[in-house]
Amino acid sequence: MQIVVAGNGDNSGESGNPFTPKGYLIRYWKKQVSNDLPKPWFLLNKASPLNAAQYATYTKLVADQNALTTQLHSFCSSANLMCAPDLSPSLEKHSGDVHFTSYSDKNFTNYGTNNPGVGFNSFKNYSDGQNIPVDSFRRYGRGSPHDQKFANYAPDGNVIDQSFNSYSTSSNGGKGEFKNYGPNVNVPNIKFTSYSDQGVGADQEFTTYSQNANAGDQSFKSYGKNGNGADSKFTSYGTDTNVIGSTFTNYGQTANGGNQNFTSYGINGNVPQNNFKNYGVGGNGPVETFTSYRDQSNVGDDKFSNYVKDANAGEANFTNYGQSFNEGTDVFTSYGKGANDPHVNFKTYGVNNTFKDYVKDTATFSNYHNKSSQVLASLTEVNGGKKVNNRWIEPGKFFREKMLKSGTVMPMPDIKDKMPKRSFLPRVIAAKLPFSTSKIAELKKIFHVANDSPVAKIIGDALSECERAPSAGETKRCVNSAEDMIDFATSVLGRNVVVRTTENTKGSKGNIMIGSVKGINGGKVTKSVSCHQSLFPYLLYYCHSVPKVRVYEADILDPNSKAKINHGVAICHVDTSMWGASHGAFVALGSVPGKIEVCHWIFENDMTWAIAD
Repeated sequence: MQIVVAGNGDNSGESGNPFTPKGYLIRYWKKQVSNDLPKPWFLLNKASPLNAAQYATYTKLVADQNALTTQLHSFCSSANLMCAPDLSPSLEKHSGDVHFTSYSDKNFTNYGTNNPGVGFNSFKNYSDGQNIPVDSFRRYGRGSPHDQKFANYAPDGNVIDQSFNSYSTSSNGGKGEFKNYGPNVNVPNIKFTSYSDQGVGADQEFTTYSQNANAGDQSFKSYGKNGNGADSKFTSYGTDTNVIGSTFTNYGQTANGGNQNFTSYGINGNVPQNNFKNYGVGGNGPVETFTSYRDQSNVGDDKFSNYVKDANAGEANFTNYGQSFNEGTDVFTSYGKGANDPHVNFKTYGVNNTFKDYVKDTATFSNYHNKSSQVLASLTEVNGGKKVNNRWIEPGKFFREKMLKSGTVMPMPDIKDKMPKRSFLPRVIAAKLPFSTSKIAELKKIFHVANDSPVAKIIGDALSECERAPSAGETKRCVNSAEDMIDFATSVLGRNVVVRTTENTKGSKGNIMIGSVKGINGGKVTKSVSCHQSLFPYLLYYCHSVPKVRVYEADILDPNSKAKINHGVAICHVDTSMWGASHGAFVALGSVPGKIEVCHWIFENDMTWAIAD
């Protein structure tokens, strides 16, 4: 089944029809906004694409939520929503060697079980560029010595949901290879349950896994349990990720021998979270090696609970571990406890570490830094602030107000919208759907969302953020219809308003030159309402007003030809005194809250409202 998401709907020729959602929104704009300035078509085009007949039909259906859920996929397609496919169990067994190319949204219920002899299965260009690729592998390769190769798997996806349950269990030999798996995705959710358990010499290799991913979680539960001589390699795992979590539970438990290598793991990440629980417990001679682990990352936390506990001999080597740019935290609980002659070596290990119930007489510490790091040692003065050579902060993401001068050459971050394309729901439909954490079960039922799926987490996170108390001086509201956005903006600014966004995405990830600059409201400190997209099944915006900002429009030029390529909107926060000291702006610019102003561009599909000049 193909994923049902981001359909175009059918409103051809009906934008002027007063009975369509778009027609209603146009009339609502005229009623609520007092000026005659050009209408913001970038906002109006986010209206629901439902035609008049569809609008009437789904308005009736939403009154009976059970009726709506039976029509979910036609509703999602017509209304341009983000909905994952409903996967049904597959009875395909796929005996022998099978090679999948350009394949997606599949539930492998009983794949390659007890395949005799030596061979291999390969997955290439699997779920390539899908928005929400959902793949489930249950009882995969059980009792089979076949090799499994996953190459270029689910790249450039948005919210990928991949589950491996009972993978290569009880296999005699064979190799699992995950190469270029889930790169450049937004919110990956990858689960390995009962993976390579009871295997004999079954090696598993993860290379370039979840690279450049944003948020998301990886979980390994009962991995390599009771294995015999099975090696695992994690190379370039979670590199350059933003707030990604990995959980290893019952990993290598009671295994015989086996080498586990973590090389370039979580390197250059932003706040990576890694949890090792019941790792190598009761094993016989396990060797665990962590090299360049969480190196050059920003903050991040690692927890080792019941690690190599009750093992017989074995080694754990930590080399160049936890050399965070900003100090992270490492907690070791019951590490090596009850083990027989374990050897644990720490070489060039970071700061902020807690060792509890640790077998100290078997550990060797070499070049171990248990003191505050020189977090901002590489800073250099620039433009009255400071600049940091740290790659997780994208160049140009934050800048000083003095940069907004004609002739300035500066980097521009990637301002492209990476979220799935969705539309607002019509207000009458959105108002009848549950929208609170207390009613999340009802919402998940309507949208066919499994409890442990990434979409369930996305919904919960968005609703929690909407219900969060505002920060000091902030006025906020989540809006799930364009009419609600208009109402919030006019409630803060009055009816004489204008809404702006950056014209296009040209100049992203390169150097730009600033052309002519105009300060909104005379360039004075003013009030504004900024609206940022939230990830949700339908279009949802987090809108807020913060005090003391200046808003600018600027022509963006090609620095070589001096030709205009874009027209940008930037907002400068004059008062940063209530911001957290660890905010990326201060790391990028090298200051502290309240000492400097911080500016940023309005990204694609985000927008800012101000009183009309």
